[in-house]
Amino acid sequence: MTPSVDYTNRAYWQGTIKMSLSKFFVLCVLHRKPMHGYEVVQAVEKTTNGCCSPSEGTVYPVLNEFEAGGYLTSRPETVQGRKRKVYALTDKGRDAFLIATEAWMEVTQHIVASRDMATAPSFQSPSLNGDTCCE
Repeated sequence: MTPSVDYTNRAYWQGTIKMSLSKFFVLCVLHRKPMHGYEVVQAVEKTTNGCCSPSEGTVYPVLNEFEAGGYLTSRPETVQGRKRKVYALTDKGRDAFLIATEAWMEVTQHIVASRDMATAPSFQSPSLNGDTCCE
């Protein structure tokens, strides 16, 4: 029998959110400037004030996936005496970041509206300008 998930556990939701946001924040920090993998890990943690702190084991597969898809390129570079792979977004990667930002902002608006409606005296299904979310 599979143990049931405790959906009232905040840590469950935080873990789910962090997994989803890791790819977004990798694009975000690389949108600012090219970086090597460990620098990406540090920049994501700093950018999110530790809210999203992916491990190197999480970031490198994402970088490889993005590179294989043409969203970024890499080049060898010596950084502080060590050979590193430095990653840079392509135009396709910059477009992906902008689209991801729009999608996350839309979802965020719906989350806020849902929270506000859930705490209102008479709960009704939220609707933001007739937009639909998560289609």
